[in-house]
Amino acid sequence: MAYHSSFANSKFRVGNMALLPIRTRYSGPAPTETSTETEDIIDEAIKFFRANIFFRNYDIKHDGDRTLIYLTLYITECLRRLQKCQSRTQAQKELSSLAISTFPIPGEPDFPLNGMFTQPASGETDKMKQYLEQLRKECSDRMVDRVIDPETDKPSKWWLCFVRRRFMDKSLLNIGTL
Repeated sequence: MAYHSSFANSKFRVGNMALLPIRTRYSGPAPTETSTETEDIIDEAIKFFRANIFFRNYDIKHDGDRTLIYLTLYITECLRRLQKCQSRTQAQKELSSLAISTFPIPGEPDFPLNGMFTQPASGETDKMKQYLEQLRKECSDRMVDRVIDPETDKPSKWWLCFVRRRFMDKSLLNIGTL
C-alpha cells in the first residue's frame, strides 16, 4: 500500500491541489512554516519517495496527496538530472535550472496528470504557477543536500538506483527533452 500525505486538512487550495505550508527561503503563495521540528510536504515527499516510486496506481484520498504526487514526479526528474552531475556545484546549477524552467500546469495539454488534477480557476493560474515553482525550487535544494554525498561530492548510488523507475508510469517531462 502506498504512503499518503499526512496533510489531509489543508485550509487553502489552488485548483484541487492543497496549498500547504513549507519551510522555504523562496517567496511564493505557500504559507511559510517556521518550525524546523515539524515535517513539511517536501520532507514527506522525499521520505516516502523510495517506497512510493514502486507503485503504478495511487489512490488519492485528499488534496494533500496531489501535492505529494507532483513532488514525487518532480523528485524523479531531479534524480535524472543528478545522475549526470560530478560535483555538488554542478548539481545545484542543474537543479536550479530545472526548477525555473518552463513547465506545464494542470489544465494545459502537456501536463501529464490532467485526469487527477483540475485546471485552476481563471484568477488562480498565476498562483498555481508560482506555487509549483516555489515547491520545485525548495525541493531542488533539499534534493541536492540529500543526494550528494559530502565525502565524495558525488550523487549517492542509493538514490540514483531509482532513476529508471516511473511513479504511476508517468513523467513530468517528455523523456526526449532530457
